Amino acid sequence: MPPQAQQSVKARSAKATQDFLAVDGVRDGTIILKTGGLRAVLMASSMNFALKSGDEQEAIIFQYQNFLNSIDFSLQFTVQSRRLNILPYLESLKIRTKEETNELLKIQIDEYVEFVRSFVELSNIVSKAFYIIVPFDAGGLDSIAAGGGGIFSFFSKKKVTATPQGSGDNFEEYKSQLQQRVDQVSLGLVRFGIRTAQLNTEEVIELLYGLYNPGELEKKKLPTA
Repeated sequence: MPPQAQQSVKARSAKATQDFLAVDGVRDGTIILKTGGLRAVLMASSMNFALKSGDEQEAIIFQYQNFLNSIDFSLQFTVQSRRLNILPYLESLKIRTKEETNELLKIQIDEYVEFVRSFVELSNIVSKAFYIIVPFDAGGLDSIAAGGGGIFSFFSKKKVTATPQGSGDNFEEYKSQLQQRVDQVSLGLVRFGIRTAQLNTEEVIELLYGLYNPGELEKKKLPTA
């Protein structure tokens, strides 16, 4: 294939990739969609429901029902599974070994590093992260896209709203209303033991990067965004 034809194919591929992304940008920790909608991402703590007593389980379910009944907008709960990257931890142990003056402790640390390395390789340990997507679309058209249901379906381009761009003059106003929803969700979840933290701009970019490049985060640490 001639070089010009190859460049043309690459250009068309790049354009198609950009069209696939529903995200227009990230500003102040807020995702701005091409439709003009805004999204906030909360990371939530986990809970071992099975270890709770019967009364505790009933209380949690009751509080969760009250939480769902208290909100008048859609939410998306998603779980992200990733193979655990233990390399940074092992590197920190190697540095600790070099600084250790006790020879016995050096040997123990080296044995521990080898044990952890072999255990992770054989067990294929997976870490899980829990996220809550809080939406805001001017006009109140907050609904999950038809046929969505996949991870981050709130980012689907199937839902089109006639809203101004979130990066325009109305951004601060819309962000303020989105933040009210974030606070409402956080307060509702903490009542039955779920703690949340809103992702900042760098964390949101890293999360989106990991969604579209799932293999890269296992190979190396993402550079500062």
